Amino acid sequence: MAFGSSIIFNGRFLQRPVTGVERFAIETLRALDGLISSGEIKLGPLFLAVPRGTQAKVSFNHIQLIEVGRFQGYAWEQIELPWFAGRRLLVNLCNTGPVCKRHQAVVIHDAAVFSVPQAYGMAFRLVYKCMHRLLAWRGARILTVSEFSRQELARHLHIAAESIAVLPEGGEHVLRVLPDDGILTKADLLKRPFVLAVSSAQANKNFAFVAQALAPLGDPGFDVVVAGGTNPAVFAAKGAALPPFVKHVGYVSDAELASLYMQAACFVFPSLYEGFGIPPLEAMARGCPVVASNAASIPEVCGPAAVYFDPVDPSSFLDALHQVMGSEPARVQLKVLAQQRSQLWTWPRAARSLLQALPEQVPTHP
Repeated sequence: MAFGSSIIFNGRFLQRPVTGVERFAIETLRALDGLISSGEIKLGPLFLAVPRGTQAKVSFNHIQLIEVGRFQGYAWEQIELPWFAGRRLLVNLCNTGPVCKRHQAVVIHDAAVFSVPQAYGMAFRLVYKCMHRLLAWRGARILTVSEFSRQELARHLHIAAESIAVLPEGGEHVLRVLPDDGILTKADLLKRPFVLAVSSAQANKNFAFVAQALAPLGDPGFDVVVAGGTNPAVFAAKGAALPPFVKHVGYVSDAELASLYMQAACFVFPSLYEGFGIPPLEAMARGCPVVASNAASIPEVCGPAAVYFDPVDPSSFLDALHQVMGSEPARVQLKVLAQQRSQLWTWPRAARSLLQALPEQVPTHP
């Protein structure tokens, strides 16, 4: 099969559950496919290379899924993927890429393995630190998703910040699904207001801080609904039972999450470290007021459309939360600002930025 001047995308992410990094890859490629369909851009052949047996989570009109090699995981990515790509441009959207390949672009979403190493196991930390340094040393085009991450990566990888391109992300994918309000009845969320958090077990996500800050209040008059797969015990103060106002609903579908965003009095995002942070944008796209940490990239993403707090100061958090929960006019104003802000960050913009940042001339107009 002749590929000519084709671009190869690393599709190993399709074998993993969809978290923020995988969401970025799927939605950026979906948007790129849409821009080609609309006639806005014209490209040569595009291929999404995957290990054999990969079940595609999404289909495209102009990007061909192609199974490559016999290996899986890192062995596939480091050995068989670069062999298949040959001299063609390889684009890696999810933090990793083959260290032996020169003609490639790699989106590294953050420098968390360097800046918050305690959030990862030793083996993972070692592999990612070595890989990122080798990719930079061998001249891969490094891309990232925020100015904050650009500065962090430049510092840790010892490369010029100007050599790292910044791509936006988006949140409008939550508008494609029909909300499933069944989650509200199933989780008993119709009796009083609730604050929503989308959880993760990583320490830098800082979700235990929310419940621990609220615990001294007794019953705050609203529930804290936690969606996600982490152990709910992390939301309890050390040595204490989980507060009764915290409701852990576990994994939810995109449709259920859309309903939670729409019905929540506000969305809380307490992270200590984020390369970008898609959940606040998802909340904004659904018109949900956002109360967010003032750390890392979060103010860069949320701008004036969020109320901020210090993620290590409980009183700062409680003041921000009271500012939103205690005022209907404040929530209405935040809803307006949220929807306006979310329109600045879109997946078509991400796809256009990706094409502009690739390390070879790619025609972007028919």
